[in-house]
Amino acid sequence: MSVFRKKSIDSILAESRNKTLNPTMKTLDLVLFGIGAIIGSGILVLTGKASAEAGPAVVFSFLIAGLACCLAALCYAELASTIPSSGSTYTYLYVSVGEIVAYAIGWVLIGGYVLTAATVANGWSSYFSRLLAGLGVEIPKEYYTLPAVGGYGNIPAIIIVLLITFILSKGTSSSKLVNNLMVAAKVGIVILFIVVGAFYVEPTNWTNNFAPTGFSGVMLAATTVFFAYLGFDAISTSAEETINPEKALPKAIIITMVVCTAFYILVCLVLTGVVEYNRLGTGDALAFVLEEVGQNKVAGVVSLGAVIGLMAGILSFMYAGIRITYTIARDGLLPKGLTKVNANKVPSTVTWGLGILTAVLAGFLPLGNLADLANVASIIAFALVSYTTIVFYKKFPDLKRGFRVPGMPVLPIISIVLFGALLYSVTLTTWIIFIVWVIIGMIIYFTFSYKNSKLRDLIVELLFCCYYVIILILKSMH
Repeated sequence: MSVFRKKSIDSILAESRNKTLNPTMKTLDLVLFGIGAIIGSGILVLTGKASAEAGPAVVFSFLIAGLACCLAALCYAELASTIPSSGSTYTYLYVSVGEIVAYAIGWVLIGGYVLTAATVANGWSSYFSRLLAGLGVEIPKEYYTLPAVGGYGNIPAIIIVLLITFILSKGTSSSKLVNNLMVAAKVGIVILFIVVGAFYVEPTNWTNNFAPTGFSGVMLAATTVFFAYLGFDAISTSAEETINPEKALPKAIIITMVVCTAFYILVCLVLTGVVEYNRLGTGDALAFVLEEVGQNKVAGVVSLGAVIGLMAGILSFMYAGIRITYTIARDGLLPKGLTKVNANKVPSTVTWGLGILTAVLAGFLPLGNLADLANVASIIAFALVSYTTIVFYKKFPDLKRGFRVPGMPVLPIISIVLFGALLYSVTLTTWIIFIVWVIIGMIIYFTFSYKNSKLRDLIVELLFCCYYVIILILKSMH
C-alpha cells in the first residue's frame, strides 16, 4: 500500500459539513486573528534586530519576505475557499501530494507552532518583568530564570501559557473576544509609535548608509524577518469555525497581509530614521527609540501594549497548532483520543496537551535556535501550498472556488522560487533541528499512523467489497 495515498476532496468537504467544531468567526474576527499572529514578536522584536543587520535597506528585506508571503497568501486564499478544513496546509497536501508528505509537513508545523508560542511567551515574560519593574514591583530573578542557570524556571511564561490555554478551552466565542481586544491594543501602540516617532525622523539616517551590508545583508535579514510573517496561514486553520468560509477566508488572508506588510515597513522607516541602524539590535527597539528622543511616557505605553499584544501572538500560534493536530488525529494519523471535544465544541484533550507542553518548553528549556524550526517548516509548507494550487488548477479546473489566484500558474511558480531563495540562507544548525524533528515524526508515522490511517480502513473495506462481489459473480456463473 502506498504511503502517497491521497484523500478525496469529497471526503474533506463532508467532514467540514459535519460541523464538529462550532462556526462563530467572521471576516473581521479572522483579520484580527491574523494580525494577532503576525504583528507580535515580529514588530516588537525582529524589526530592531533586522534593522541592525541590513540598515535602512531592511524595508527591502520586509518587501522580499512580504512579497513571497503575499504570493503564498493568494494560494492559501484559493485553497481555503475551495477546501474549508481546519487542517490547512496538511489537508491541502493530503489531496495533492499524498499522506506521508502531508503528515510530515503537518508534524513539523505542529512543532513550529508550539516552539513559536513558547518563544513568544518568553518574550512576553521579559516585557512583563520590565513593566512591573517600571511600576516599582521587582520579581526575584530566579522566578524568570531557567533552571540551567540557577533559577526556578520562567514562571510568568508558564502562567500566561496556561491562562491562554484555559481561554482557548472555552471556545472560539470567548477566545476571539479576548484576541480582538488584545489586537486592538497592539495595533494602537504600533500606530502611536509611528505617529510619535515620525516627528523625530532625520532623513540623513536613511541616506548616509542605506545598505551597509549590501544585498547579502538584505537577504539575510529577509530570512530573519520571515518569522515575522508566520501566522497568516493560521487563518486557514479556522476554516471549520468560520461562517461562510468560502468568502471570509480569502478576504481575511489578503487584508491581513496587506495591513501587516504596511505596518512593518512604516515601523522600520521610523526606527532607522530616528537613530542610527547599528544601535537597533536590542529586543525592545520600539521602546528604546522612544526613550532616545525623550518620550519616556510613550515608551511606557508601548511596553504595556507589548505585554498585551504578545499574548495575542501566543493565542494565535497555539490555536493553529491545536487545530492542525486535531485534524491529523481525525484522519487516524495520531491517537483518536486527541479528537475528543468538550461541551464548547473545542478539542479539549489536544488543547490542554499542547498547552501544557508549550508551558513546559517556555518555562524550563533554553529554546535558542529551536524556534527557527518554524521558519524552515513554514518556508517549505508555503512553497508546497503554492505547488498544490497549480495541481488543483490542472486536476480540478471545475471545482467551486470562492477566490482564484490571478496569473496562474506564473504567480505560484514565482512564489516557489522566492521561497527556495529564502531556504538558501537557513543555517546548518536549523537544518539539523528540522531533520531530527522530521525523523521523530517518521518513526511515529511508520509505527502508528500508517496502519491506523482512515484511508487504510477505507481501502481494506473496498478490497473486501470487491472480493465478495467477485465471489458472488463466480457463484452465479456456476
